[in-house]
Amino acid sequence: MGPRNHVPHPCTGKSVTVKIVDHCPSCPSKIYLSREAFTIIVIPVAGIINIEYK
Repeated sequence: MGPRNHVPHPCTGKSVTVKIVDHCPSCPSKIYLSREAFTIIVIPVAGIINIEYK
């Protein structure tokens, strides 16, 4: 993975619905997306990005 927000304005403007299947008690603010889901919402070379979710 690249550095956080490596690419200026990396988002595509699209959204994706994902199913959360597991969680990490010691890292509650991180979500690991599949490559397919990540590619829908952001330019893949962006690396780690900040997102909003509900």
